[in-house]
Amino acid sequence: MDNDLSKGNSLQVSHRHYIALPSSAQSRRTLHPLAFFQNQRLWPSCGSALCPPRQQVPPDPRLLLRRHHSLIPPPSPSASSCRCDPGPGCGRRGAGGFPVRSARMALALCLQVLCSLCGWLSLYASFCRLNRHRSYEWSCRLVTFTHGVLSIGLSAYIGFIDGPWPFTHPGSPNTPLQVHVLCLTLGYFIFDLGWCLYFQSEGALMLAHHTLSILGVIMALVLGESGTEVNAVLFGSEITNPLLQMRWFLRETGQYHSFTGDVVDFLFVALFTGVRIGVGAHLLFCEMVSPTPKWFVKVGGVAMYAVSWCFMLSIWRFAWKKSIKKYHSWRSRRNEERQLKYNGHLKTH
Repeated sequence: MDNDLSKGNSLQVSHRHYIALPSSAQSRRTLHPLAFFQNQRLWPSCGSALCPPRQQVPPDPRLLLRRHHSLIPPPSPSASSCRCDPGPGCGRRGAGGFPVRSARMALALCLQVLCSLCGWLSLYASFCRLNRHRSYEWSCRLVTFTHGVLSIGLSAYIGFIDGPWPFTHPGSPNTPLQVHVLCLTLGYFIFDLGWCLYFQSEGALMLAHHTLSILGVIMALVLGESGTEVNAVLFGSEITNPLLQMRWFLRETGQYHSFTGDVVDFLFVALFTGVRIGVGAHLLFCEMVSPTPKWFVKVGGVAMYAVSWCFMLSIWRFAWKKSIKKYHSWRSRRNEERQLKYNGHLKTH
């Protein structure tokens, strides 16, 4: 770790981003981050599925840099010199600059969410124009399908490649890519919830799921942390969404009762059970035993997992009924073939 920090004036934050370190003159005036970590218990380093964390490597540079900044005390209000640039706002001294920075960050997040919402509305309007002979739900489900494919790709890249790994580092500070994806998803969730409320197309359970999703994304953006596990929940929730939309489109076009419909239903039930219930239980366990996330973040995770189980019960009930129906249909066809064969009326080629 000493060698990595002494090689240059930049610190690697992710695979493509570097942050400049203070010069030697500045480091003498401030406390070096290594002085704090010498007598502290380090957690395992952040990693991803392709580069899993190890016990003997330093922690994620994002966490290191955050603790380094926390060691630098803010300037006192009674400082004689102003640390901000000279200008009309130079009268704001000391800690007064931090609320201004927080307000700017909040405004930037709101603008990203607003742009995302406008983008999904524009895409919905475009689908409505292109599919005038179809219903409004057809266009809305096309938007849902688009968001599902896009969110699966982005969340998979964050979780499996960019890191950090959500099972070992829940509650980690949000990365810029996580913030962009969460803002993009929040805009879609707001659009979808508004559409469902306007057309009254969903029940109470789906509306509760949408509301919890919106609150969870907002909570991660406001806290500036826990984006890692929220991104993992997004991946697990959206991985079955394209299959669900394909099932609806097959029903609308009269192609559901076919081999394609059976494959879509099987993949949907298998992915929902394995990823959302199985992997989701492991993620919830890691979230609960970790001391890093806030308590209300853990409560939100329990609520989302409970909603997933409510969906799972209805899905298993549907799968059981369809399996019994398929079995009776196959048995009746087999009995008819036997009767034709025994009566001598079955044609052989």
